Amino acid sequence: MTETQPGRILIVDDDLGMRELLHDDLGRRGLQVMTAANITTALELFQQNPVDVVLTDLNMPGGGGIELCQALHRRDPDLPVLIITAFGSLDTAIAALRAGAHDFVTKPIDLDLLALTLRRAVEHCHLRNNLRQLQEEVRRTHREEILLGDSRGIIEVRDLVARVAGLESSILIHGESGTGKELVARSLHDQSQRSKGPFVAINCAALPEPLLESELFGHEKGAFTDARTARQGLFLEAAGGTLLLDEIGELPLPLQPKLLRALEERTVRPLGGGRELPFDVRIIAATHRDLGEAINSGNFREDLYYRLNVIAIDVPPLRERGNDILLLAEIFIDEFARRLDKPIKGLSEAAASRLLSYPWPGNVRELRNLMERGVALSRHQRLSVEDLPTKLQGALPGASPVTELVSTGNLLPLADMERRYIKLVLDTVENNRSLAAKILGIDRKTLYRKLKEE
Repeated sequence: MTETQPGRILIVDDDLGMRELLHDDLGRRGLQVMTAANITTALELFQQNPVDVVLTDLNMPGGGGIELCQALHRRDPDLPVLIITAFGSLDTAIAALRAGAHDFVTKPIDLDLLALTLRRAVEHCHLRNNLRQLQEEVRRTHREEILLGDSRGIIEVRDLVARVAGLESSILIHGESGTGKELVARSLHDQSQRSKGPFVAINCAALPEPLLESELFGHEKGAFTDARTARQGLFLEAAGGTLLLDEIGELPLPLQPKLLRALEERTVRPLGGGRELPFDVRIIAATHRDLGEAINSGNFREDLYYRLNVIAIDVPPLRERGNDILLLAEIFIDEFARRLDKPIKGLSEAAASRLLSYPWPGNVRELRNLMERGVALSRHQRLSVEDLPTKLQGALPGASPVTELVSTGNLLPLADMERRYIKLVLDTVENNRSLAAKILGIDRKTLYRKLKEE
């Protein structure tokens, strides 16, 4: 629960003193509280006001907590209802659960524990509402829509794409593996005047140097042993459209001056050819590497970097995109449920909490793969925690490590908390220290120093 979403609690109890005590105590804790003395008044207030959680006494004249829970459940099956009871019998618990009760609060009431329980129920309610809104957005969204989300980073990417798509300038897209750099490039192409032309992509890390040169620039018959026929390269195949040079940071050094010359002259010379051929394409490059470091280490030419990096677009990692994670998860679930013909309607609240708590080292690609796995394995109408892999099942559900420690009273020195969190991140990313340092927001030297201090 965030400070901008204080919990709205409806307390139902025929005891005036109890209502006043709970109203005053919970109000001081920042919760918005309404009270009712009976079921009739409670249902009227519920109809007229937004309510996140209902806290009701079990036994009241004119109808008790079980009856109220049943009535509320008919109106909103997902509304958390907590029942106050001094009677801990199994029959009472079963009846309340069947009526849709979310939890119990036993008398005498521990006010600190009650406040914590209510806050967690409010978080459950807000998460449920977020899921409803995201599911509705998924239903309204065209299947081919890309770069979805409301996080600040992705909004800035969408805005920048819209502003520069119509330009002919070279663009360099930077982002971690799996963040969707090719989707950004496709969006740039689709919104440009070249959208009716081809979109051609090549991964510069996927081919050895001789083959990569031939793929880019083409070759004449007999240019090398297996060149039985002439072939035009991708610069010419993409004529009138866009050429994406993916993983440009992996381009072999001997090819870099040839690419630079092609970009400057707007011509290519096929292998074994004797003349320059003009091309008409818009160049977009993408990389997950820090090209500044590559320049300093002598692995990338500075002049080529400036030729490619006329306009830079940074794609944020998934862990920085907040509720976008849930929106994308819902889209992927819907896609794979249709493909596998399974009646799965989205995420459970508990599974959604795990997704929000996980740092996503593989970004959107990892999320998509895990949602496909979950849909394939699930036996429920909603993806549950048990449908997620073990590394996500262990993620903290709906709370940070700090709030978990506070709620259990196990407070630690700051240094111990830092060590625990560093270990958690390293375990999650399978001890990839470079990625762990990036997630932690520190450089690798600082991470190594902190590990030595343990």
